[in-house]
Amino acid sequence: MRFTPNTEADRQAMMQAIGITDIDELFADIPAEHRYPDLQLPPPLTEMEVARELQEMAADNAQLGEFTSFLGAGAYHHFVPAVVDMVISRSEFYTAYTPYQPEISQGTLQAIFEYQSMVAALTGMEIANASHYDGATAVAEAAVMALNVQRMKRRKIVISPSLNPMYRQVLYTYTQGMDLEIVGDDRQENDFHALLDLCDEDTAVVIVQNPDFLGLLHSGSEMQDLADAVHAHGALLAVATDPIALALFHAPGEYGADIVTAEGQSLGNSLNFGGPYLGMFAFRSHLVRKSSGRLVGQTIDLNGEEGFVLTLSTREQHIRRERATSNICSNQSLNALAAGVYMAALGKTGMRKVA
Repeated sequence: MRFTPNTEADRQAMMQAIGITDIDELFADIPAEHRYPDLQLPPPLTEMEVARELQEMAADNAQLGEFTSFLGAGAYHHFVPAVVDMVISRSEFYTAYTPYQPEISQGTLQAIFEYQSMVAALTGMEIANASHYDGATAVAEAAVMALNVQRMKRRKIVISPSLNPMYRQVLYTYTQGMDLEIVGDDRQENDFHALLDLCDEDTAVVIVQNPDFLGLLHSGSEMQDLADAVHAHGALLAVATDPIALALFHAPGEYGADIVTAEGQSLGNSLNFGGPYLGMFAFRSHLVRKSSGRLVGQTIDLNGEEGFVLTLSTREQHIRRERATSNICSNQSLNALAAGVYMAALGKTGMRKVA
């Protein structure tokens, strides 16, 4: 049976409102021979038959439950504990959107706050936001943030040739038309010294990846030397990294990074045929007013109880659009929640074992 909520009287009233007397008048511009084509559909199947047919078709594919793939370029098949899907499937989280009203959004706000706290601890930074769309947009937003910190007076971006090539492509897309000079990615040498040769007083940010796209891990002392040299030019250092690796190696905050980004798909998020993913973004506290994305802070309410709110919302697009420093507005809160549950479930010891 089919249920159609509109009565005949409803349909007549709607047609009268738009000035027609017959439904067919809505399709007058479509040639008659194309209005009701014969779709040549196969005979109908039961639910059980459809499921069996789809399973047979799926069996023809190579899937990650059977095979190992190295084609992910930063997005890979990781084991996801059952508790992750259990928590994020709760309707309170699964259907929630931006927590504009803290009075009724305390659960979502606290979950985001806990995620931010764990990301800050993992990266060694003071502040983390409630995420970007993926690792690529996080890198591009790091560049935009650095440009805004420098008030657009510095217009050069130096990027490492060993930075994920997809991240570089997104960076170019983000900044097209901004009259910037982006250099470094055409170099053949995978050497930070070559990048420093490109730094000058017009450089806003140097962006590198560690471990880099080719799998090379740069030591903490090497990264500290790079940070010191970049800062000597008055520029910022942005480091794209891998969150699993951070459980084992030096956090970027320990060697002088100003902005840290990462692809968070490996933290409790499935591959999902390419998305949605999770762009992790952390930075030094003095840069907070130029950050993009959402920030959740802890406060005290009128009754003296701890509570959570969106903080620094005046620089968000939904409040003061003309002064927004970023095009990121909605956040990947469900993906961030999955990462938060994953990190909380594993803890420091578990994260280190996975690394």
